[in-house]
Amino acid sequence: MRALLVAAALFAVAAPVSAQSPTSSAVLVNASSAPAGRLIVDGATWRCDGTACTATGGASQPVARACRRVVARIGPVSAFSYKGVALTAEQLAACNA
Repeated sequence: MRALLVAAALFAVAAPVSAQSPTSSAVLVNASSAPAGRLIVDGATWRCDGTACTATGGASQPVARACRRVVARIGPVSAFSYKGVALTAEQLAACNA
């Protein structure tokens, strides 16, 4: 019984370490609008290398809203996903509008 409790405790501690959160990413239309260093938008920390941007963290919100908030800060995007959910071409057009 004691061994079972120890094993359960070790699993509970190790599980969060191995779990990975879904990533967020954006491809900028114009590399010159990429921020230098990091940019925090709604709790997500964005970093760009050329036109490719990735983020960690962030508030829980619909992907379309997250896209609009990022576009307002760094300009139009040609692709966008937030916490593993990608926008369609039609949704991207609305985001960039």
